Amino acid sequence: MFAQIYADHALWVWLALGAAILAVEVAFGSGWLMWPAASAAVVGLLSGVLDTAALEIGLFAGLTIVSTLLARRFWPSKTEEGADINDNVARLVGHRGKAAAPFDGRSGRVLIDGKEWAAELDEGESLPAGVDVEVIGLSGGSRLRVRVAR
Repeated sequence: MFAQIYADHALWVWLALGAAILAVEVAFGSGWLMWPAASAAVVGLLSGVLDTAALEIGLFAGLTIVSTLLARRFWPSKTEEGADINDNVARLVGHRGKAAAPFDGRSGRVLIDGKEWAAELDEGESLPAGVDVEVIGLSGGSRLRVRVAR
């Protein structure tokens, strides 16, 4: 029965296989299954030209291997080891901004990329408003450690 369905609708069988593989990729987000899903779609589109299932399966296997190896070679991996792309505070390290108001002692607020953040002055005891600062780290989770920009 499946052989008859495949013979009559090879395009749709390959596209369904590609969609199923892509659904698993979306569910788990490994990055490894995008290439077999794309390979299944390509084989589906070529199924009208190819005349045997064995040739289509061989092409699918070959495309999957080649595309996965090429993707691992040229596709960028993580930006930094252990970096969390959802941690917007940690990504501010190295950015420059301005003191939003005079610092009271070593505590104050800085304006970076249009957002105001709680900050702690790393060196010195006070800082007037408008002075350029650079984020050098974090203090207490979400408080930025800043110094006068050089």
